[in-house]
Formats: sequence, structure tokens, C-alpha cells
Amino acid sequence: MSRALEGAAAVRRAEALMGAVRDAVGPDVDVMVDLHGRTTPAAAIRYGHALATYDPWFFEEPVQPGNVDALVEVARALPFPIATGERLVTRWEFREVFERRACAVAQPDICHCGGVSEVTRIAAAAETAFVSMAPHNPLGPIATAVNVHVALAMPNFLIQEVMRSDVPWRDEVVDAPLQIVDGHVLPPTRPGIGVEVDEVAAALHPYEPEIPARVFHDDGAVGDW
Repeated sequence: MSRALEGAAAVRRAEALMGAVRDAVGPDVDVMVDLHGRTTPAAAIRYGHALATYDPWFFEEPVQPGNVDALVEVARALPFPIATGERLVTRWEFREVFERRACAVAQPDICHCGGVSEVTRIAAAAETAFVSMAPHNPLGPIATAVNVHVALAMPNFLIQEVMRSDVPWRDEVVDAPLQIVDGHVLPPTRPGIGVEVDEVAAALHPYEPEIPARVFHDDGAVGDW
């Protein structure tokens, strides 16, 4: 968890972790870094310069949403792309980000920002600004299937977030799980979104409230998970 301005030890720790990842996967695998809005612009820039030698594909959410000037500051200071958008919810919120050239990758969440129609509009606006799409999707197989369909019709699609190991029964609750081969999702061929809920299987896994993550700074202040 980042403080308002991290010291040298935290930056060295991040650099060591990134170095270990790069050593493990080699120079040709794209590695993304998610700051989850936990850093100030100054801290994000400091981390960015420390990690630049390891060639990150992009920096995700280096600052909290709502302050496009802060995002622009980071985007102008670092030599690799900036991604943002999982906490933006309409085309109007994305518009200023695109107009200010504050990011290179947009990450709207189809379940939060208004569904297929709104994501399609956001993608069209992003395309005119030379911004790629990497939709946010830490969700279930239905949301993933919808995202895949939208991605197939999106000229500026970059990459799709997909959960695979959150629960062992993820693929059991639908009748036709998406097939992933060599890191690529095979296009669905069935009508509609190509997948239906298996209600019998789903009933074996009733809803249980998720225990919220509790994150605190060193001084006891509540932090952003």
C-alpha cells in the first residue's frame, strides 16, 4: 500500500519485484503494472522511472479517477502508455480523458458503465483519439462472454481481462465455457451471447457475501484496496 510519497525502500522493492517478473518471463512477454489509484502523480512518476528499464506494457490507474490533470501529468512524464477507466462509468467521463490525451488505453467495465451500447460508444470515441481498449472484467463467465462479443466488433481492441482461478467451479455454472487456447479466446458460435447459466450447477454454489479487503496505511488510516 502506497503512502502519499513513498521512500526509496518501497521503490527499490517494486523494482526488485518487476525485475524478477521480467527475468522469469523474458523480454518478449508484455507485463502490465496496476497501481490501482493508490499513488499520487509524484509517486506514480517515481515508480514509473524506476520500472521503465523493465519495459512495462502499460501503467494502469496511476492516480485516483476524477482529476484528469493528475493523469495528464503522469502520462507526459513517463515513456510508456497509461491505462485508466475501470472506475469511470459513462462516455462523458471518458470524453475529457480522451480529449486531454491522458491515456493510451481505456478500461471501461461493461457491467458498470451502461452495458454493450455504452461500451461501444466509448470504444468509438477512443478510436478517434488513437486509444486502445482493454475492458475491465474481474467478473463471471456471463460478463466475460459479453465482453468477448463486444471485443470481436471493436477495431481498437487490445486485450481482455478474464478471471480464471478465483473459484474452482467457475466453468461449471454455465453450459458452454469459453475456450481459451494459447492465451486467445475462441469466438463463440452459438446464438445470443453463446452461453447459458446452468441453474442446477449454480444452485450448488449459493451467494456468500465477500469479506471486504481491509487495507490500512502505516499510521492506521484507511487505504484504497
